[in-house]
Amino acid sequence: MRKLQVQGVHHITLTGANRQTSIDFWEGVLGMPFIFDQPNLDDPDEGHLYFDPGDGRLITIFTNETRTANRSRTPTDPGCVHHLAFNVSKATFSQAVERLNERGIGHSGPKDRGFMDSIYFKDPMGLMIELACYRFEPPMGCSHADVMIEAHRIRVEASDYNIQEKHLADAIERVVARRQQTLSDDRSPRNPY
Repeated sequence: MRKLQVQGVHHITLTGANRQTSIDFWEGVLGMPFIFDQPNLDDPDEGHLYFDPGDGRLITIFTNETRTANRSRTPTDPGCVHHLAFNVSKATFSQAVERLNERGIGHSGPKDRGFMDSIYFKDPMGLMIELACYRFEPPMGCSHADVMIEAHRIRVEASDYNIQEKHLADAIERVVARRQQTLSDDRSPRNPY
């Protein structure tokens, strides 16, 4: 038996309201360029809009001119999507409350997640959206996942409840030590003063 190895998210497709509401939210609120537009090839009564969330991948929205915005929460039953999280810079995150308030969009306020900061609000169809801002940058040539798995190991070794910034800092040090060779015989911390 062999796996079907995935290599990243290709796209996520959501059921949206009408065309303009969808464009106004995904591009007008979240800043995702509207890059492609065609009919839904499986339903001639629907449109299919494509947006770039910032990494060249795709968020696509099925639209129908008879659907209107309904901000009541989408189902969170087992098997349903709970929320979508999008990466934002620290500069953008620090402006999120003000910018959501300017539009009258209700939100959770900033949430401390240990390794990241988050804020939650709903799209026009009631899907929970999260803006997430990492508290660290991975070393050159490494991914956030490389640091996260090492931080998890450190957290478990310490019997701590959740990942904290100290785990991230130590994880980055370990990742660099494994990835980058040195001419020194001793890489341990020292005091040069």
